[in-house]
Amino acid sequence: MQVLTLLPWYDWLAVVWLFSAWAGYAWFARHWGVRRASLLATTNRYRRYWMLQATGRDPRVLDGIIIQSLSSSPSFFASATIIIMGGLLALLGTTDKAAEFVREIPFATRTTMVVFELKVLVLLGIFVNAFFRFTWSMRQYTFGALVLGSMPPPEDFAQNKFEREHFADRAGKLLGMAAETFNDGIRAYYFSFAAIAWFFSPLIFAVATALVVGVLYTREFHSEVLHALRD
Repeated sequence: MQVLTLLPWYDWLAVVWLFSAWAGYAWFARHWGVRRASLLATTNRYRRYWMLQATGRDPRVLDGIIIQSLSSSPSFFASATIIIMGGLLALLGTTDKAAEFVREIPFATRTTMVVFELKVLVLLGIFVNAFFRFTWSMRQYTFGALVLGSMPPPEDFAQNKFEREHFADRAGKLLGMAAETFNDGIRAYYFSFAAIAWFFSPLIFAVATALVVGVLYTREFHSEVLHALRD
């Protein structure tokens, strides 16, 4: 109960708004993407087409190189997230100087040291979540590569010894899951920018959260890249 008294009600409201918007948009994007093709759903169809083509190739060196290239993105972000988390932990050791710097900003809300540390911990928690999503994406790409490597030669598919559609669906689904998990990590980065706005003002924090949701929605459902892929 003492923790609840650390922040004013409008700060708690802004925090609830952040995580509600985050979870709500993730649910919306997943379910609305079934009715109206999102960027992820559209690219998932291309992943299945890709794996269907891979069943007719031998050797599948090119496909393995592409999967390795795709897995390098979550690997890079996971490494970058570790550096950011280390910086935030270091910031907790010098919160007095950091809080003094924020107080000098004209429009920044003045807070106590404990509240400032709480804001840093919230930001740290967001990046911890991003780190777990990126590393899980890396593993899922590994599983996709295993399924690709286990594909029989094209001759066996041609002789109906194995079901081509089955292998393509399974490999494409695994790669789509890896891409979705990576997308979750990227969303955490987006919402971390909104959380940074909390250091200035709860109102700016709430507005930044709404802007992030708007940017995510535009890019996933109304971007030029989506139109190009659907056309």
